[in-house]
Amino acid sequence: MYFINRVEAGKQLTEKLLKYKHEKCTLVALSDGATVIAAQSATVLNSPIVMLLSEGIHAPGESVAVANINQAGNYGFNSAYSAGQLDEFNMEYHQVFEQSKLEKLSKMHRLLGKLGVIKPDLLRGRTVILIADGLGDATSIDSAMLYLKSIKVKKLIIATPFASVDVVDRMHLLADEIACLNVVQNFMGVNHYYEDNLIPSHETVVKTIQTMVKSWK
Repeated sequence: MYFINRVEAGKQLTEKLLKYKHEKCTLVALSDGATVIAAQSATVLNSPIVMLLSEGIHAPGESVAVANINQAGNYGFNSAYSAGQLDEFNMEYHQVFEQSKLEKLSKMHRLLGKLGVIKPDLLRGRTVILIADGLGDATSIDSAMLYLKSIKVKKLIIATPFASVDVVDRMHLLADEIACLNVVQNFMGVNHYYEDNLIPSHETVVKTIQTMVKSWK
């Protein structure tokens, strides 16, 4: 399944989320592209959007992130790697990982500014819908789970236009329910599945979400 752009994908995904229309929901976008997806559902569900940024931590020579850190500083390893592999990486590249964590966290804080774009009060006791614009691995949703661990939510939904087979299996373990339009056998990267990959600048996305968050206080 291919999409013209993220707006079209968001509209199709919204159809899968209509049953939550009468619940108190908060949409948590996991990237700038995911915010475009979430925006299509926000008005229909009458729900606020917040953003939870995360960054992958890579070992030298590895294309797939070994770990992930989010804007709150929550750090976790990629569940796609075995415990033995992670132990080896951590022993060999511990200092590299520590330096990368500091750099990634600093980068996210610079991007977000003082206000940030996620508020626990907009999550607590509500149905939380994590939204991605495509998932080839589980690092971003694992990172989101670390953040949500200390927040009592009513229900957790993970929604994405497409995801790899392994990620769908992981989603079923983590969420109360999932909404996925397409399961991809050989994942080719998120942008591959959109004809038009135009996304607003990160600064525009952050300002838009901050304005929305303020209006929901």
